[in-house]
Amino acid sequence: MQTEHLHLSHGFLPACDPLQKLPAACEAWEALAAVLPKLLLGTAFRKQVETLPAFPLQALRTAAEQERAMLLLSFIGHAYLWGCAPLVHKIPAVLAQPWCALAQDLQRPPVLSYASYALHNWRRLDPQRPIELGNIALLQNFLGGVDEEWFVLVHVDIEEKAGPALRKMLPAQQAAKIQAPETLLTCLQEIVTSLEKMCLTLDRMPERCDPYIYYNRVRPYIHGWKNNPALPEGLIYESCFDNKPQFFRGETGAQSSIIPAFDRLLGIQHEEDELSVYLQEMRLYMPQAHRAFLDQLAAQPSIRDYVQQAGQKIPALRELYNRGLDGLVRFRLTHLQYAALYIQKQSQQNSQNPNAVGTGGTPFMRYLSKHEKEAEKYRL
Repeated sequence: MQTEHLHLSHGFLPACDPLQKLPAACEAWEALAAVLPKLLLGTAFRKQVETLPAFPLQALRTAAEQERAMLLLSFIGHAYLWGCAPLVHKIPAVLAQPWCALAQDLQRPPVLSYASYALHNWRRLDPQRPIELGNIALLQNFLGGVDEEWFVLVHVDIEEKAGPALRKMLPAQQAAKIQAPETLLTCLQEIVTSLEKMCLTLDRMPERCDPYIYYNRVRPYIHGWKNNPALPEGLIYESCFDNKPQFFRGETGAQSSIIPAFDRLLGIQHEEDELSVYLQEMRLYMPQAHRAFLDQLAAQPSIRDYVQQAGQKIPALRELYNRGLDGLVRFRLTHLQYAALYIQKQSQQNSQNPNAVGTGGTPFMRYLSKHEKEAEKYRL
């Protein structure tokens, strides 16, 4: 089996556009996923999952096929749990076994994570045009509709916009290490421009994603089963984990590697508390190659110390560093405002979709506010 390598040609998105269909041996699973939004309007979805043929893991030959399979199994798994009534506490073996086996191969938990929900869940409408809003669509939905599409596609666009910055991070650290200010200035300029474009994309979220629709029609499907009041005893994967309940976080933007990469580059350190433990836990949900990139950044000194020293003689260094920090703070502040509008201010109808706990199972408003305030302190 091939493993995914990080090229950064499209940031943390895959270097080649995601696979749109698995080999013919997986046709029954592909067919069910293709009509998943329709099936969730009926009453027999769980029965249809339970009568599926065994998933042919042996048919998967490439990393792209693995990611496509993980996407299908994760969407079907979350639909099985959250898309039908009454709430169940067990995933059947026909789904649980391939889901857990594939997750073990990918070294990620068997749950819908950001990697499957966003990074590998898009296609270009015109293959010759860029990966950007207006030229991308989702490969898989829960219910479908413009709000669900837009919510995820904004994240895909942001990941693409982050690409130029990510490609300059290791060179920027190297420039600081060898004290090459001109090279560092060039890197910082591209990083700042990339952050500005990320912020402009995030600003567009309200264009086609309504807060009420997001909270009531999109969000319910991406919850996990750790610190979830609806599943206090976790979830059983039949015939896996010795049939003992498991506790995994739901899909959340905290599983994207972009912001941790910026934090490492700029030398932002979060105080040691339950939040820092949570952020470290989120790395378990990231693709292996992304974790390795963060480790590479962490193994080198941040650029902050050099900028602080050299910025006295070269003010442009300090100015660009601060512009980068300001861009990161602006991104976090916008995210915080959206969290309040799209979640906290919405009316909770049941314990399955709490408005005080994030899909990752955290008190998100406190965490996001803390992130933003801690970053502000690092301005030079």
